[in-house]
Amino acid sequence: VNMLKERNDKYDGAIQFVDISSQDYSPNDNQGLDYTTAMGRIHAILSDGTVVKDVEAFRKLYEAVGLGWVYAITKYEPVASIAEAVYGVWAKYRLQITGRPPMDEILKSRRKKV
Repeated sequence: VNMLKERNDKYDGAIQFVDISSQDYSPNDNQGLDYTTAMGRIHAILSDGTVVKDVEAFRKLYEAVGLGWVYAITKYEPVASIAEAVYGVWAKYRLQITGRPPMDEILKSRRKKV
């Protein structure tokens, strides 16, 4: 994310990052994506309001900052299916892998704050 944010500055803010953990986060302002959904997998909202997720979201984000070539191969089979499968495993286990609490604990903590 930090690399994308740095490149984003050079591309006149082509990407508008949203902090879903903020108490001000509103699904209504983000195509109805609630916190649980947004935390489960990466999502991107295109300028026309279309929601994309998973590898397609990464592809769109990288394209927006001039690095579309990095994910271009993921448009084509069999790489597309492999990339989606790998991302699916990462999305499922990323909290554990990165040393964060399980999703149910995060949601419980968030409910207490609201």
